Amino acid sequence: MIRDYYNRHALDEKLRGAPRPAGVNHLAIGHRQAVATVLAQAGEEDTVQRALSSATEFAVRFSAPGEWLVVSENDTPEGLQRRLEALCTGRAYIVDQSEARVLFWLSGPSTHRILAKGIGLDLHPAVFAPGASANALCGHVAVNLARTGDDTFELIAPRSFAESLFDDLMAMGREYDLTAAFAG
Repeated sequence: MIRDYYNRHALDEKLRGAPRPAGVNHLAIGHRQAVATVLAQAGEEDTVQRALSSATEFAVRFSAPGEWLVVSENDTPEGLQRRLEALCTGRAYIVDQSEARVLFWLSGPSTHRILAKGIGLDLHPAVFAPGASANALCGHVAVNLARTGDDTFELIAPRSFAESLFDDLMAMGREYDLTAAFAG
């Protein structure tokens, strides 16, 4: 028996239909980003961190000591892999996570109050400044949370929990008229 497999986004069924106009508080769902995990070899953590910090063409998110998530909106997964391998020159292991992760961008004036309903981190800008990232639980789902601006956050979640996280975020944002759609 021959089976045809096709790639579909984890939230296709949730976001099917005509796109809703973005409200003041909006949840944008990434559709075609390249995501990779970079794990420094023992003793190479500082060198790899400096190399990743020097690059401006992608976003680097701290995940754990010696481990980062790298997000590119311009590269293909293969292109990001090649770029990271050249940048880290054998000092790190690079694993493509593009099909295994879903990106959520939450923006708007109520983002702090929305996230406070499900994330146990102090999100005050003096503590969690733009550019900061950390692993956290959002409800019951493990995410990598990054502050990308004053009122914007990025959440990276495992694909298998994307639908559950989406439902949780929409429930958390209901009183703030949170809208959602695939990103541009």
